[in-house]
Amino acid sequence: MVDLGDYYIPAGDLPEELRPPEPVPIDGALILRGTRMFFASTGPLKQAAAFGGRPYEYRAQQGIMAEKTAEALAENHNLCVEAPTGVGKSFAYLVPALLYAHQAPQPVIVSTETINLQEQLIEKDLPLLRKLSGLEFKAALAKGRGNYLCLRRLSMLTGDQRDHFLPLPSLTLEIDRLKRWSETTEDGNRDSLQHRVDNLAWSYVCCEGGNCRGQRCGHYRRCFYWRARLEWEAADIIVANHALFLTDLKIRRQSDASLLPAYSAVVIDEAHTLENNAAEHLGLAISQNGLTGFFNRLFNPDNAKGLLLRGGEEALELRREITEIREKINLFFGVIARSLEETGETILRLREPNLFPDNLTPALGKFRQQLADYIELQEDKDYKAELSSKVAWCDEFIDGITQFLQMGLPDHVYWIERQRDSINLLAAPLNVAAMLEEQLFRQAFPVILSSATLTVGNRFDYFRSRVGFCEGAELQLDSPFSSEQVRLCIPRQMPEPTQPAYQQALFREIPRFIERTHGKAFVLFTSYQLLRQCADQLKSFFFDQGLQLLIQGEQLSRSAMLKEFKSDIDSVIFGTDSFWTGVDVPGEALSNVIVTKLPFAVPSHPLIAARSERLEAAGKSSFMDYSLPEAVLKFRQGVGRLIRSRADRGIIVILDRRIVSKRYGKIFLDSIPPYPVEYC
Repeated sequence: MVDLGDYYIPAGDLPEELRPPEPVPIDGALILRGTRMFFASTGPLKQAAAFGGRPYEYRAQQGIMAEKTAEALAENHNLCVEAPTGVGKSFAYLVPALLYAHQAPQPVIVSTETINLQEQLIEKDLPLLRKLSGLEFKAALAKGRGNYLCLRRLSMLTGDQRDHFLPLPSLTLEIDRLKRWSETTEDGNRDSLQHRVDNLAWSYVCCEGGNCRGQRCGHYRRCFYWRARLEWEAADIIVANHALFLTDLKIRRQSDASLLPAYSAVVIDEAHTLENNAAEHLGLAISQNGLTGFFNRLFNPDNAKGLLLRGGEEALELRREITEIREKINLFFGVIARSLEETGETILRLREPNLFPDNLTPALGKFRQQLADYIELQEDKDYKAELSSKVAWCDEFIDGITQFLQMGLPDHVYWIERQRDSINLLAAPLNVAAMLEEQLFRQAFPVILSSATLTVGNRFDYFRSRVGFCEGAELQLDSPFSSEQVRLCIPRQMPEPTQPAYQQALFREIPRFIERTHGKAFVLFTSYQLLRQCADQLKSFFFDQGLQLLIQGEQLSRSAMLKEFKSDIDSVIFGTDSFWTGVDVPGEALSNVIVTKLPFAVPSHPLIAARSERLEAAGKSSFMDYSLPEAVLKFRQGVGRLIRSRADRGIIVILDRRIVSKRYGKIFLDSIPPYPVEYC
């Protein structure tokens, strides 16, 4: 049997019987014919309600998108589709993708931004399509290995030496609960836990790269992660998220290995987030807490716990080294922290290499070699595997810190950032478009991009320039909804956000429009500070009105807030960035979207500033060619939360006077359907 290790290995290195089959010609006519039949007005969709789906509504836009997707897959070219809310885009790409996957030698990857959409595809859309289409297919949800419980690591923490390995006695109860759960769970997936699990406890028992023993592990036959991987291998459709897909793309670029199986086509839904996701996952990130936590798992001198409590004199020497390294970590990041304190900022861009002394990587390198030598002396295979991964982590920390300090990644922007009690070192590529063009859009497989918001001024030019889309067609669909379902409200008395009276005006206008719909509203902010100020000022108003106010950043998670919002039909959500996009609340529960400020990004953020400088250096306007289009796309996402079906009705309120006082305001208004406007 072949030990695949942590990654898939090149097909050429596999035994002949395990190699994927040679590609066969795709019958494009069959894919097109099957797609047209499914989306015809008399097709299988008419039976959707009988199988638990939404009542059937024929939508010409959905059929057009499906047919163009089928053509792109059959003819092996890329496609970029803007499909407004209500088109039914998931069915429009899934049906041709399934017909294509039936013929292709490898699966189709569907990548999404949000967990909500992943769950919708796996739990609702694909099962419904199986019933409606009569097609037999396998679908699998792909997640990073850190989402799965590792039975080998769990056994170490529930065995005789558990007290050595657990950093805090308080985690014992949590580990025992996970032990009981492991005996009944089918998938070992963290998301299937019925109780909230402590992040630190989970980090001690989850699957990790580098310490997996594969088929040599005594728990291999029941291993949750490897069972999931086998499902991916056998699947026709693999639903992943952008983080996993882009990390896989990065690994493929750097080596012959991969996280995902080889695939024959890619569908990227929620594609409006592609550039920022690529910048994050194709870049570099090192945190002070992450580095300290790494060494604490080996040995924490504060409580004398850790993996290195086993062993003799060699382990004692390693523990001494860790005590010294922790001091060096504090010294290294302390120097960086002081540079932030001197500026009074929490984020600082770096423009020159070697601004900070490197007293850390030599110590890491010395420790790495000592640890590797110590591992060679061990006989316990599980213990040896656990420690081996730590050597690879040392290499990553050394390489990452060196690249950051020396600015060794070309065409990247570098910055330091304080997040709570940790200092983070960050770098992101500036030319994401070139990277994606080469690694994604010019490959041998077709790529389908889909989102409700990809155009600015009814053109794909801006989006194409940001993500490098090429070798394909573009399709912009109109909305299946009537503009009469919405009334756009623009108060006459609002000052501009830069004026002193703006905040007081928000305190006045938000309640006025909340009363109009008796709650049932999203109030969207562009800064958490302003959200908090409004929440503190208006809590008494909501109490007097008998309305529940759900505030992002308090006790409830985003998903829990949405669940509560849907169940309490008159409630109100005060939300920031994550509520502008990827939220689906059909029906009366959401009848009012209030935009407090046009969503321009903070221009001083290092990544935003560097992108702007790049445009200015090329003779372009950073405002017109970047800041404004980005804000327009996010604005469209925000107001698009309101109407999710033909039965929905509501109001959109714009509390930013610039929508009418500035010339560019017309670009925002022209970017949404021609709703009737009420100046009030």
